[in-house]
Order: sequence, then structure tokens, then C-alpha cells
Amino acid sequence: MIAKKVVFSGRVQGVNFRRQAKDAADKAGITGWIRNLADGTVEALFCGEESSVYKIINFCANDLRRADGTTYIVKDAECLDEKEFTIL
Repeated sequence: MIAKKVVFSGRVQGVNFRRQAKDAADKAGITGWIRNLADGTVEALFCGEESSVYKIINFCANDLRRADGTTYIVKDAECLDEKEFTIL
């Protein structure tokens, strides 16, 4: 199990980014959270099997409908006791 904290920028707010990420995370068995930040970015914590975490990061960066110009920064993180993936 690994954990990654990711900040996504570009057109990531107002395009259903968090809901699409949550749906994909739920299907992949990823726990953690996702939230909008005041500067227009979206921050997420993804916890799970290494391959699943990297797949969800790639999905959020490249495959979300209506999100454009998405870039991201990934940092190692720790999962606390997340039991599911939530939108904050």
C-alpha cells in the first residue's frame, strides 16, 4: 500500500472533477479524499495498491471529461485511517 498527495491544476474546478475522481477511486478500491482549494486547484490523497494509485493519478490528469490543461504535482504521503474515498 502506498499513499500520494496530488495537487491538480488547470481547468479542474467547475467541471465535476471531484465527483469523477471519486467514482473512479471507488471502482479501484482507493481510499482517501479530494477537495477544492481556494487558489483554483484540486488536492487529493490517494491510498491503495501502487498500481491502482498511479492509475487514478493518470486518470485524473488525462481522462476526466471537461478538464483541460491538467498538470499535477505528486508527493509521498501517509494514509491515516481512511475507510473510503470522500469529497471534502
